[in-house]
Amino acid sequence: MKKQDGCGAIIKQIHDKLEKNANNALRSEKLTMTQIGLLVELYETEGNRLTMKEIENQLGVAQPTVAGIVKRLEQKKFVETFGDERDKRIKIVHLLKAGVEKCENGKKHMNETETKLLASLTENEKNDFKYLLQKVRDSMDI
Repeated sequence: MKKQDGCGAIIKQIHDKLEKNANNALRSEKLTMTQIGLLVELYETEGNRLTMKEIENQLGVAQPTVAGIVKRLEQKKFVETFGDERDKRIKIVHLLKAGVEKCENGKKHMNETETKLLASLTENEKNDFKYLLQKVRDSMDI
């Protein structure tokens, strides 16, 4: 099978390889990329808590998807959920200690993967590459 060499195709191929490697690494932790992504969002938020609506917006997924991810993480005792004191319709997700540990392991793996991804580039090339990727990403928001 011939690999496509358009920029979009190359970006997709890189994404697919990154996702496959991450999911393989996370399999032993019984986590998915999406789940670790949610844990990282909570980890990097002051108070380690977000509303379900904030998670929807930050991950760019629908409410039923967030509900499923949160439910699975709650079953694994990585997060807890509770209603807002002022408005019980608002559901808050809070990162628990076990979730923090998984998140720290996940972040370590992400850093190792990024190091591997960029290993063939010089420091200047790494900076240029990141700048160009951000520029392309930002142009898609128009």
